[in-house]
Amino acid sequence: MMVSTTNEIAGYRVVAHLGMVRGITVRSRSVIGNVVGGVQALFGGRIDAYLSLAETARRESFEHMCEQAAAAGADAIVGMRYDATDIMDGITEVLAYGTAVRVVRE
Repeated sequence: MMVSTTNEIAGYRVVAHLGMVRGITVRSRSVIGNVVGGVQALFGGRIDAYLSLAETARRESFEHMCEQAAAAGADAIVGMRYDATDIMDGITEVLAYGTAVRVVRE
């Protein structure tokens, strides 16, 4: 699955728009992870405990979006974006979305 944040893919022409596709995941940090993250925050810099959580959430939402596009018969997604919302303290929803398309090589 080709995925682009632009509305086109160099060397390809969009021949069909199949609609919006999305992948959603909701993640939370464990109590132990929050303690580790809090300790890391005291010292400043990169907080690996939360970085891992963010990467996992983005990867899951991206994979779900690609699965939905493939099920629609797409071979690419254009205009891909991420969005995140705190549902409540410590729980975050991550959304990956874009437009599923069929493309041909030019």
